[in-house]
Parts: sequence; C-alpha cells; structure tokens
Amino acid sequence: MTHSDSDIDQVGAWLAGALPDGWFTARPELTIDREEIFVEGALPDVDLPEETTDAARRTAREARIGRWREETRAERMRIADEVEHRWGRKVAWAARIEDVRVGFTSLSIPVMTRLRQPERRVLDTLVDAGVARSRSEALAWCVRLVGRNESAWIAQLREAMEAVERVRTEGPAAG
Repeated sequence: MTHSDSDIDQVGAWLAGALPDGWFTARPELTIDREEIFVEGALPDVDLPEETTDAARRTAREARIGRWREETRAERMRIADEVEHRWGRKVAWAARIEDVRVGFTSLSIPVMTRLRQPERRVLDTLVDAGVARSRSEALAWCVRLVGRNESAWIAQLREAMEAVERVRTEGPAAG
C-alpha cells in the first residue's frame, strides 16, 4: 500500500496551519507510511566565526537541534496527538541544520517475514561475525544497506507506484 501525493498534501497543509511560525526555515519534509508520519524540518544555522572548525560547527548544530527539541517538546506532542487522531498514524520528528540531522521519537515496527535456510544463514553469519546482535538487527542492517546502495532504483520504483495510484484514482469509478 502506497500513500499518495494527496496524503502528503493533506498532512502538509494541515501542518502548515498547525505548526508555530518560526519553527522551521522552510516547509517541513514529510515521509508517510502505513504506521508513521515522519516530519523533518530545517532549523536556522548557528552564527559562528568563519574560522570555526568543522567539528566545532557540528557540535554547535547538534546543540541547537537539542535545544529546539527540548523547547518544542510539549507543543510537538500536542500536534502529534492531533495528527494521530486525524490520520491514524504516529508522528516522528527530525530536525536538521546543513549536514547535521537528528531524528527522534521514530517508531521501530516489528515486521514479520518468512525466510528459507539460505537467507537465515546470511543473517546468522552477520550475527556470528558481530555485525548485528540478533537476526532482527541483521535484517534491519540488510534493508538499510539495500536502501543506501539502491536508492536511485528504489526512488524510481516509488515514482512508478505513485503514477499507477494516480491513474487508478483518475480512472472510472468501480461499478
């Protein structure tokens, strides 16, 4: 099941009205799946002298994101409750400043799968080698690796699925 552009448009429009002015420097990016709405917003950069090292700049950005997280907690929780009531999904948040991105309150959803012995052996090898602590963690590691290495293909696949969904919704009504 995919979630159409209209889902993102509806949630995005609602958040545009609900989020306090000045929280983000631009409209937040939304990612929606069956269980969760992920809201990621850009914060203003920290004003530092030009000669500031990259490590110090990163530390300052992390501190600003941490402060924003604490200062907005109650309001984010209230907004998340309203979104969950309207759309039946939990809300997760992230903030970013340039190259520093911090996600928080994101869900970890159990996913059932059936694997044959060769696939289980792959997971067990990752566990035995210390790459992962469990089969579950090993499978999550594999999914992240595929997502990172095949991101262009995954994006094409998502675009194709969205196009099919658009055609379905524009087609004749089922009789």
